[in-house]
Amino acid sequence: MERTGIDLWVGMFVVAGVAALVMLAMKVGNLGTYNVSDAYKIHAYFTNVGGLKATASIKSAGVLVGRVESITLDTQRYEAKVVMSIDKRYQFSRDTISKIQTSGLLGEQYVGLDAGGDAEMLKDGDQLKKTQSAMVLEDLIGKFLYSKAEEPAK
Repeated sequence: MERTGIDLWVGMFVVAGVAALVMLAMKVGNLGTYNVSDAYKIHAYFTNVGGLKATASIKSAGVLVGRVESITLDTQRYEAKVVMSIDKRYQFSRDTISKIQTSGLLGEQYVGLDAGGDAEMLKDGDQLKKTQSAMVLEDLIGKFLYSKAEEPAK
């Protein structure tokens, strides 16, 4: 009889451990907080997406409004085409600016949307025309060092 009680506690501990691992995997995979069932799709072209990944967050004013659905290379334009799924609760104007941003200094990259003032709203399948590509830290450091090397010695 005592053995059954121990088995029950061990079983509950194992189930709790598996549930914690699933929650951790969803958090690390950035999958836990957004449902794409009621969303519309838009796309934008970027010259450089940096480390942006499919399933990356799309935020406006720091609020999660969608997810990146896919990233492909457009062979006509030779730019990255980013397809985004936006929750239908959030409507953005046609002149919205999309930027690839980073959470903190070395954090994950996401797409930031800065709402415009146009009266006409984006619809399913529309393209965001105004984009700002990812800023690559190595490029910024290189520019800084190069500009310092060109300065005359004092």
